[in-house]
Amino acid sequence: MNINGKNIGIALTGSYCTYDKVFLQIEELVKKNANVYTIFSEQSQKTNTRFGKASNFLKKAKEITGNEPITEIVEAEKLGPENILDIISIVPCTGNTLAKMANSITDSTVLMSAKGLLRNNKPLVIAISTNDALSNNLKNIGLIINSKNIYFVPFGQDNYKAKPNSMVAHFDLLIPTIEHALEGKQLQPLILAPE
Repeated sequence: MNINGKNIGIALTGSYCTYDKVFLQIEELVKKNANVYTIFSEQSQKTNTRFGKASNFLKKAKEITGNEPITEIVEAEKLGPENILDIISIVPCTGNTLAKMANSITDSTVLMSAKGLLRNNKPLVIAISTNDALSNNLKNIGLIINSKNIYFVPFGQDNYKAKPNSMVAHFDLLIPTIEHALEGKQLQPLILAPE
């Protein structure tokens, strides 16, 4: 499906080491004439790391998309009833966010935006980035992967020798995953070899 003119939410949680790849995908979405709205989790709005300052990420998101980032639960809640977005991708989606979603916990801006979208029977794309994908979070991946209207960006182990339980989405497949999800299809193959 062509994403030209589609209203696409990109929801960022932790896993700050992936932000450089995420922002490249945001730029690509804008180049393809998608209307991109960024949504930042509470932690991603205030956590400064060796990968960058939170305020700089918020500023960069606005500069690229032309839209003010969504940073509060009350703003995210409106996305459902106002039916603004065609699709949301949680990218990166940490194990913490994944676990909360699997257990129907809606205590953040990102989770509220996802809940609002799913209530409208629209697709949600998840791009995981978690060190415990093959341990504590494997059950949550299993639960969510079988949920209606939820699609995953294909993922694989990112460092199987040093971190054998860690898995990360292939972020370069975000846009094809979004295109497939808008047609109700999961991009395959879902599990890829390590990068």
